[in-house]
Amino acid sequence: MSNEYGADQIQILEGLEAVRKRPGMYIGSTSSKGLHHLVYEIVDNAIDEALAGYCDTIDVTINPNNSVTVIDNGRGIPVGINQKAGIPAVEVVFTILHAGGKFGGGGYKVSGGLHGVGASVVNALSEWLEVEICVDGKKYFQRYERGKVMNPLKEIGDSDCRGTKVTFLPDKEIFEETVYDFDVLKQRLREMAFLTKNIKINLRDLREEEVKERTFHYAGGIKEYVEYLNKHKDPIYPEIIYCEGQRDAVYVEVALQHNNTYTEGIYSFVNNITTPEGGTHLAGFKNAITKTFNDYARAQKYLKDTDANLSGEDIREGLTAIISVKIPEPQFEGQTKQKLGNSEARGAVDSVVSEQLTYFLEQNPNVAKIICEKAVLAQRARDAARKARDLTRRKTALEGMSLPGKLADCSEKDPSKCEIYIVEGDSAGGSAKTARSRATQAILPLRGKILNVEKSRLDKILVNNEIKAMITAFGTGISEDFDITKLRYHKIIIMTDADVDGAHISTLLLTFFYRFMPELIKQGYVYKAQPPLYKVEKNKIVRYAYSDEELNQILTELGRDGNNKIQRYKGLGEMDAEQLWDTTMDPEKRVLLRVTMDEEESSEIDLTFTTLMGDKVEPRREFIEANAKYVKNLDI
Repeated sequence: MSNEYGADQIQILEGLEAVRKRPGMYIGSTSSKGLHHLVYEIVDNAIDEALAGYCDTIDVTINPNNSVTVIDNGRGIPVGINQKAGIPAVEVVFTILHAGGKFGGGGYKVSGGLHGVGASVVNALSEWLEVEICVDGKKYFQRYERGKVMNPLKEIGDSDCRGTKVTFLPDKEIFEETVYDFDVLKQRLREMAFLTKNIKINLRDLREEEVKERTFHYAGGIKEYVEYLNKHKDPIYPEIIYCEGQRDAVYVEVALQHNNTYTEGIYSFVNNITTPEGGTHLAGFKNAITKTFNDYARAQKYLKDTDANLSGEDIREGLTAIISVKIPEPQFEGQTKQKLGNSEARGAVDSVVSEQLTYFLEQNPNVAKIICEKAVLAQRARDAARKARDLTRRKTALEGMSLPGKLADCSEKDPSKCEIYIVEGDSAGGSAKTARSRATQAILPLRGKILNVEKSRLDKILVNNEIKAMITAFGTGISEDFDITKLRYHKIIIMTDADVDGAHISTLLLTFFYRFMPELIKQGYVYKAQPPLYKVEKNKIVRYAYSDEELNQILTELGRDGNNKIQRYKGLGEMDAEQLWDTTMDPEKRVLLRVTMDEEESSEIDLTFTTLMGDKVEPRREFIEANAKYVKNLDI
């Protein structure tokens, strides 16, 4: 046996086999998210052609067999022999990791792929991949299977168009799920079209008899993105403020507009890649608007000499903004590589936004006045909120502020073993308190519906008794005081009736968590209990069904005759403590749904909460009409 570490070993490590052995390293995961990532990698290559000025149309098609075809009208991947590799350049792109026009600075000034491994990784993780290239009046073709070349690149005819067509079928050996979700692709492709001015992206789904088609084309780029995100809100001025410029090889684009809500929605991108954790470009933006608005407010006497400066939070209340930068060599920080680290991005964004925003405010004093007045109101509300928050902060035993009286706490002190049930109503709360395991399960009953935080400022939210009780019980604080390490329960379980009111209470709670304690959802601490819908009794045999399908299954097993007693539960209060424990609270038997969120889709999540919980009725009606067909158990 040899322990040599030589060229042959390196080749194995760099080959596409490494991708098949550890796909998560290259595409994040082999779940549905990783599956969709394959499409984005190929589309990113087409977007790079658009950024370089050679492509204006991209067609993405989900084929009946669940393969995906991506066609662009760019220059076409080069087909000539790569001198270093001795094989056609297209083969290099699809079979060698870290190969492509994104390295060495010659092919593209900026590119959307994070690692430059896109095409080869997609090839490695596909059952088969076919590429057709139209270049210089000729059409070329090559096929690969699981990353291996099946035939040399061959000329298959003449062509009067140009561009690249890639079709691939994700490998069932690699992915847990190989069925594409039209809506997931739609959201990401829409985002790409907003971020790349004038590109036209067509998405088609051929899997059903009725072909689904969507086209995304935004001449206004990120200005239209802000308009889209604010469409279910009321902007407080009609203009979308737009700043654009270049500093030190960093191209900066920023679009912003305030609306009448109290939450900010700021989304940042680098080379069309979303950066959920922000970074230097976001820091530059925040610094620029805080300084510019304070300077303006002082000069125009919206702030008196004795007033404190407006905080960034005050100015950003109700702000929707898109920050998009293009950088030749982006550096990403953090465990998940979702935070930009380039120091030059901070200065570039700060400089471009400060200069152009100052000019805009001087040219548009009416708009400037509206924003400053909203920020001054937010400042006053923040002071009131701080006083209210001081009351809700969890004090030590010496300071004498105890847990809420209606909380039945558990005796265990290790948060990882503790869970809290948030229960609707006192009657269900009473059953839950009797049923629970006192060592590890705490019960917090809510009286009625909590405040809809989507329509309220923080100072109002913090004086709401039900919300105060939750904040105090969780122990984490709220907003900027939030500290996940102080969380007292590692399972926060929403337990409501299986009816319309129960669903509404669940949505109100999730809106509160999402807006003011998002880390609870991001880190997987929030769950929904699944109480049964039916109780079936026959000859002293008792079974519970959690869906209509399960009910049918149970009736088939027990036999369908007149001896079946079926009870449809309308609420938790109809169950005695023993039934509640057996069906919904016993860790050995219960069904819990974990609430998750994909940070890369945060703008769409934001839009959904605004649609469902915001002031405007029309968007809600449209949402209900579009989704009514998916309702399974309607309680009317």
